[in-house]
Amino acid sequence: MSTNRVEGAIDKGVGAVKEAVGKATDNERLEAEGKAQKIKGDVQNKVGQAQDKIGDAIKH
Repeated sequence: MSTNRVEGAIDKGVGAVKEAVGKATDNERLEAEGKAQKIKGDVQNKVGQAQDKIGDAIKH
């Protein structure tokens, strides 16, 4: 598993927490930061998945 997948999962989780706290406290900025971080994490995770597939294809 690539580090991008791990870091992406972490960003997604942290983003979800920020978004939830932002919603609960009516902090639109924190909520938006959380949404953005979740998207960043999702993209990073997809990059990691692609890297893993390429690596697997090269090995075979």
